Amino acid sequence: MGDPGIQRYRSVFLSDIHLGTRGCQAELLLDFIRHVECDRLYLVGDIVDGWKMKSGWYWPQSHNDVVQKILRLARKGVEVIYVPGNHDDRVRDFCGVHFGGVVVARDAIHETADGRRFLVTHGDEFDGVVQHARWLAFLGDWSYRALLAANTLTNRLRRRLGFGYWSFSAFLKTRVKNALHFIENFEQAVADEARRRGVDGVICGHIHKAEMRDIDGITYVNDGDWVESCTALVEHWDGRLEILEWAKLRHWSLLDRGSILPEPTPRATPQPLAA
Repeated sequence: MGDPGIQRYRSVFLSDIHLGTRGCQAELLLDFIRHVECDRLYLVGDIVDGWKMKSGWYWPQSHNDVVQKILRLARKGVEVIYVPGNHDDRVRDFCGVHFGGVVVARDAIHETADGRRFLVTHGDEFDGVVQHARWLAFLGDWSYRALLAANTLTNRLRRRLGFGYWSFSAFLKTRVKNALHFIENFEQAVADEARRRGVDGVICGHIHKAEMRDIDGITYVNDGDWVESCTALVEHWDGRLEILEWAKLRHWSLLDRGSILPEPTPRATPQPLAA
């Protein structure tokens, strides 16, 4: 596994880290933070999972290390903007407040180096289930965690049989009609909000599906998550946006949830998602 060295970007966007859950890939995120420098860091919601922490405490050292690393970046002069999501919605009570150099904002407008303006929002406001059937959202969250647990057992068996990691959740998102319909509606809704705000695009998270595409003239970007896809959105110095699939770029395996294992055989570095 080759060391990529320090990569410098103008801006970095991270969301759906879900600290406080067993599904959080904190070790891989720490590796990302160690190898990336930026002038501005956006935390685009669901950084800490308050929903899960209500039902039981889970906070290993690696999760604490992530928080400390982010605070250290802020102390070193990185502009850190925290846009809360639905799992950390209690933080929305502190919009406009600075915590250790981290500023909390309901949403933000980010201007790229090439002059484009993007609405930065977690996106849960455009999820009808979260807004109008909160009990169903909690049920869906529980089902998702159960799916991840089943995925762990499945992939341990696959590894013993010599197969690579396979995500059942990602499979469902791309194959099940209702899931596809929900994702399409969500993407259209956030793109419509960006158009209403008079900006060029939107950067969001929430649905754990990294994506970059044009929707009727609006650039829709979802930076993914750090539970399954382990993706981050970065802005290059010329304003170009790119989604980095960090686990693949680092040749790290997600076969065991909660631990990061080097793959036994190196592979050619895959190309990151591009606009």
